[in-house]
Amino acid sequence: MLRLDKLLSHMGFGSRTQVKELIKKGRVHLDGAVCRDAAADTDGHTVSVNGKPLEIKTAFHLMLHKPSGVVTAADDPKQKTVMDLLPPKYRSSGCMPVGRLDKDTTGLLVLTTDGELAHRLISPKRHIQKIYEVNTRDDLKQEDVAAFEKGIPLKDFTALPAELSIVESRFARVTVFEGKYHQVKRMFIACGNEVQKLHRATFGPLQLDETLLPGTFRELTEEEVGMLYRAAGLEETK
Repeated sequence: MLRLDKLLSHMGFGSRTQVKELIKKGRVHLDGAVCRDAAADTDGHTVSVNGKPLEIKTAFHLMLHKPSGVVTAADDPKQKTVMDLLPPKYRSSGCMPVGRLDKDTTGLLVLTTDGELAHRLISPKRHIQKIYEVNTRDDLKQEDVAAFEKGIPLKDFTALPAELSIVESRFARVTVFEGKYHQVKRMFIACGNEVQKLHRATFGPLQLDETLLPGTFRELTEEEVGMLYRAAGLEETK
């Protein structure tokens, strides 16, 4: 059950108090009739505000350009999270980050209300491709390319073979097919180097929208949603 006042508040019509005043004034219709009951159940019903029907969505899939200094978490009492970058209707919809990016890492982060989709996309079994742009402390070497291609042994696991493409002496693109904790940074440390800046450019079939500034987001298109579901082995979108 989704209460009328809660729905309208989530959709940006104001605080719960403001929404209740809107309802009290008779400006909200439920199935074509004036509704003054803030607690009315909206499930399966048509809701209109000021004569305009609302497009009620319960499933959301977002692309966020994560800025540095923000943690990838649903909630944190001490630090700003990626959820704080979203309007109320998305924060309260059950949207969750798909995987995580370190606090100082920027770039493409997908958020979704579909828990099964999120689980499949981060499952090691799916080997979802991610491309990162990396600035390093020291010059990159061809030996690094070979080491990445072979699979770098780390303390607690051996990384899957990855692609290191050197663009400039201290700038490269890295393609990985897993997402362990601090993995890309640790791979460079294992090669005697250090990551100075890390930016995720792609996630699976999605590429970061160049028009999105750091800290901004947009909903995925139907085509993009379909590509994500297929990458996750789920043919039907939700």
